[in-house]
Amino acid sequence: MWKWKKKPKEDVEEILTSAKGDRRTLAYVPDPDKLRVATDRRGLKGEGSESPQQEANMHEKLRMLSLRYVAEFEVRVTMARLRRGRFLKGRSVDVSATGILVALDGVRPDAVRVGGRASVRFRIPPGAMPEGFESNVKTQATVVRTFVRELNGREQTMVAFEFDQPLTEYFQKKRWGYSVYMSSTLLLFTALFVMLMRAESVIYFKYNSLLYTYSIIAAAFLLSRYLFGSLYRDVPVNPVYTPGVTIIIPCFNEEQWIHRTILSCVNQDYPVHKLEVIVVDDRSTDNSAQRIQETIELIHKEAERFGTRDRVKMLLLEENGGKRVALVKGVEMAKHGLVVFVDSDSFLEPTAIRHLVQPFQDRKVGGVAGRTDVENKFTNSITKLQTVRYYIAFRIMKAAESWFDSVTCLSGPLSCYRKELVLKHADAWLNQKFLGQPATFGDDRSMTNYILRTHRTTYQDKAICSTIVPSDMGVFLKQQMRWKRSWLRESLRACQFIWRKEPLMALFFLVGLIVPIAAPIIVIYNLIYVPLFYHVFPGTFLMGLLLMALCMSLAHLFFRKSRLWIFGIVFCLFYEFVLLWQMPVAWVTFWKSTWGTRETPQDVEARNKKEARKQKRANRKYGLPF
Repeated sequence: MWKWKKKPKEDVEEILTSAKGDRRTLAYVPDPDKLRVATDRRGLKGEGSESPQQEANMHEKLRMLSLRYVAEFEVRVTMARLRRGRFLKGRSVDVSATGILVALDGVRPDAVRVGGRASVRFRIPPGAMPEGFESNVKTQATVVRTFVRELNGREQTMVAFEFDQPLTEYFQKKRWGYSVYMSSTLLLFTALFVMLMRAESVIYFKYNSLLYTYSIIAAAFLLSRYLFGSLYRDVPVNPVYTPGVTIIIPCFNEEQWIHRTILSCVNQDYPVHKLEVIVVDDRSTDNSAQRIQETIELIHKEAERFGTRDRVKMLLLEENGGKRVALVKGVEMAKHGLVVFVDSDSFLEPTAIRHLVQPFQDRKVGGVAGRTDVENKFTNSITKLQTVRYYIAFRIMKAAESWFDSVTCLSGPLSCYRKELVLKHADAWLNQKFLGQPATFGDDRSMTNYILRTHRTTYQDKAICSTIVPSDMGVFLKQQMRWKRSWLRESLRACQFIWRKEPLMALFFLVGLIVPIAAPIIVIYNLIYVPLFYHVFPGTFLMGLLLMALCMSLAHLFFRKSRLWIFGIVFCLFYEFVLLWQMPVAWVTFWKSTWGTRETPQDVEARNKKEARKQKRANRKYGLPF
């Protein structure tokens, strides 16, 4: 029988910021032979005699001042020797916060002299540089180098300009400063207006005590998140505290990104003999295993003196066992006391591990989460929505939980645990079932629950990684459904012990559980029941939604100074009218163990059952035997 098949969608082309490659594979790894010093490889002025604390802080300057990004956009150059109103036209080759390399059209090399002054004008497009840099620039610069290079099949004059002031300072005066003042002022007024509206709820409390109780509690909960999130501070880096760390990367069908993930994990500003990387391939059906081997061999070849053969390894599982099995196998191989879990499509900043381990100076801390940013943020509207959501989820929500040392989810892209605790709970974690079904996803929340029973969990905002998020709406919705199921399941588990934690934290946890579960009922009541039966427009309710959306957007603008802040409002509306309605479905299906976004054994089994049901219905329709 012929079957009609839906035409597959073309893959979305991801827009990623492209940093200019370094001639050294491991540019940030401390040199054990002292053949180079920090200033040699980082382009920062100095004599190489920095103190440990200065050395730890140098990467912050590096990311903003020294990293160059490959980007092509139009550049206009005006020089003193040109007639008034005339300018040179060219295209950028790469750009950094301190300068730009431009290919000038139709200009001889001797026409531009080194040391000459120029006015440079261009617009940085989204994705060319880190978030917040997308803007127009008109600044003064000095010519520091000229040469000829073949570009696009023809010789062109290349001119390197050094800006009079770094773009960080330029934007601070032109746009970033105004963003901070505007967002902080509007945040204050928004919070005050929300409090005023909730005061109105107290006045009308007698007319519908249940509804207005929910309204007051929800507003107080959300505002408290922003309050404690704003009070949060990282555990500062202690330069002499560098415990042994093993990074474990579970991989399943991730050949596109695994190369970059491995390099980012090895290329850390961390003592060579104290950092180990283990990549566990869970019997991928694509070329992931081959890609892993090629990457590791490349590291071994180009960085022999960094001891990579002893500390960068690959483990190929005999059969597909799932993410938890891959992680546990990696932990069993680990030789260090701290284990870091990194998703195979996540990329670490060079100082991520150094920041991530700092809270473990407290022996009561059992797990730490790093911050996850969106890597493909400028791909389309779906990724832009997630960019704001991710940042608020970590910098506000997890930071608020960290105030009480009780982060309820040490997220998969980047999290660190004490090895002894993971091994202690390994069997229970691997064999976890809920209502008779194996728990195959939500591994991060599940392990966090095991750790949180007896230890503290916290968050480090400067331990940064970025990850690839879904850019397809169908994949995104499946991911969100899986997350809601795991959130509901693990939240119910956490109720068994969370009351033993700090009282205010326990209260916030219970409120945070009740508010989302009850939200669909509240929305139906306000947007459907009240207008139909009372003929009252739900203006107050919609105003409340808008104010909460403003809080998210303005907080993102305050911290990130990015033009993407407006997508916080869009996300909140999208959540209320689309994502919220996944919650009732999650109520009645939260025992399901399918991922929906990858071919796990549970997904294959579920798909086969679905196909069998379809075939059975078709046979019944046409009177065929079953």
